[in-house]
Amino acid sequence: MLTTDAPAAYLDHAATTPMRREAIDAMLPFLDVQYANPSGGHRFARAARRALDEAREVVADVVGAAPGEVVFTAGGTESDNTAVLGAVRRRGGPAVCSAAEHHAVLHAVEAGGGRVVGVDAAGRIDLEALAAALGELRRAGTPAAVVSVMAVNNEVGSITDLAEVATVVRREAPGALLHTDAVQAACWLDLREAAACADLVSLSAHKFGGPKGVGVLVVRAGAEIDPLLVGGGQERERRSGTQNVAGAVAMAAALRLTDAERATEGARVGDLRDRLVDGIAARLADVRETVPRPLKVAGAAHLCVAGIENESLLYLLDEGGVCASAASSCAAGAMEPSHVLAAMGVDRAWSAGAVRFSLGRTTTAAEVDHAIEVVTAAVGRLRGFRAADVGRGTAP
Repeated sequence: MLTTDAPAAYLDHAATTPMRREAIDAMLPFLDVQYANPSGGHRFARAARRALDEAREVVADVVGAAPGEVVFTAGGTESDNTAVLGAVRRRGGPAVCSAAEHHAVLHAVEAGGGRVVGVDAAGRIDLEALAAALGELRRAGTPAAVVSVMAVNNEVGSITDLAEVATVVRREAPGALLHTDAVQAACWLDLREAAACADLVSLSAHKFGGPKGVGVLVVRAGAEIDPLLVGGGQERERRSGTQNVAGAVAMAAALRLTDAERATEGARVGDLRDRLVDGIAARLADVRETVPRPLKVAGAAHLCVAGIENESLLYLLDEGGVCASAASSCAAGAMEPSHVLAAMGVDRAWSAGAVRFSLGRTTTAAEVDHAIEVVTAAVGRLRGFRAADVGRGTAP
């Protein structure tokens, strides 16, 4: 059996969050004694269906939707794909999104020959560029079918004012649906307000203490899209396949608690985030906070550190028991800057050392203090190596 010691500091909550105990407890009966298929006709199946309907009602309340508008999916990627591709297939026009979207949206838009619009220095969609793109498509006789703009950026944590986006979309593309990937928003924003103007809203349970493999796409009344999965006609024929009752019940439990605790947790985590960033910046020169704090969520601590490569830094952080991530991927043996940072115009000298620390419900002051010590030592070590290489004339 694989066993792994818990990290000294888990600061990768944007990747996934620890499951809440309450979500695990809610889920377990549906993996053991209440295992019926909710599509069945007998009383055992009807009990499963009631549990699914109750979970749907909880999600609807937190998101600000009607229960019938909640479609359970297998996660955020499926929800995003369904929103973008389903709208394009039903409506016939192209999709439009920002250059800083998650690849679940970006690749779906690009696959359909859609438009990608630039962002500002904080990673938020450029509203003037969006208006120009939508107007151009309309005048060409190919009006946009859907516009997808994330509520909170998954890398840098910047918040987009969706009401401003909706104003542009309704003016320049009145027939288009507005979709928001709100996967990173549930912990930090009241979705009843933040996503009220969106026709389609994507969520993923494991980002707020639920299990992996279950998500939601809110499809508001009148927002007609084609399903990606067909067959049994479940979810009002918007997503066929036997529903994951255990996952939906656990998701609802986690979302309900997240909603109840959001204000107090946001303030607490924001203080810890500031402690982390300020502590690192006080000990190290040439460290930049990628997005100003008033423009991002409390859990986001994305930094760019000059004079290092983030791949090496993450290795040393892992050795020191600190879990974090980078906004880069390895291609052909070379680290490439993330598409988000590139879209934001972050110089390669800074993006090479980009690190995403993301805090959450279980983050403690002890974790933050440990991370400050490990990051300081690791960066100093890497800069020392680089200085030595420069002295020998071997540095690039």
